[in-house]
Amino acid sequence: MPTSLHKTRKIIAKKRGGEVNALHAKSRDSKRLRMAHARDLRLEKLAHARTKKEEPIVDRVEYFIAHLKERDATNLDLPEVQTLIHNFIHQYDEQFNELQKARRPGRPASTREDLLKRKIDALEEEYEKGFSKFPNFVPEIAQIIPDFTYCIVIPNVFDEDNGRKLLGYEGSWAYIATIAWSKVSKVGKVSNGDFPTKGIM
Repeated sequence: MPTSLHKTRKIIAKKRGGEVNALHAKSRDSKRLRMAHARDLRLEKLAHARTKKEEPIVDRVEYFIAHLKERDATNLDLPEVQTLIHNFIHQYDEQFNELQKARRPGRPASTREDLLKRKIDALEEEYEKGFSKFPNFVPEIAQIIPDFTYCIVIPNVFDEDNGRKLLGYEGSWAYIATIAWSKVSKVGKVSNGDFPTKGIM
């Protein structure tokens, strides 16, 4: 049970000699219980939204960790990373194609199919157009900034120390924030990246 509602019930039960089931609808205790319940629902909703935002970043980290473990390595070279990025971007293709084939002609796409399509499009767009630090970014800025390249943001698997740190990941969100990130462009340029604090689609 959520903490604040549980605590409120305990306080009221103690005051009323263990009974909480005979409250007047407009009493102060009823109001306290309703407010505590509403607060818990609000906190649950916020926690769910935060988890949804964090999930794609965790998936990305775990994807590269799995490959490091598979290779029994602490770092990877650029050609291998680019192959991994390509596979990561297209990891949902097979599932998406199966859903498309299973759909009867003339029927609308299922929610799952729409979600996979959005994920695939977002990953492809990130690799093609990259992330921007500017909220009102337009592609024309690429023509103004010298050596501007679009990049995908990944955990830094080029550095051995960071690779060891990645392999030590135990599932906590706080640990991910300590990991170094890299930006990798389609043409093979690598630079230091920032932790994607605003989330990834």
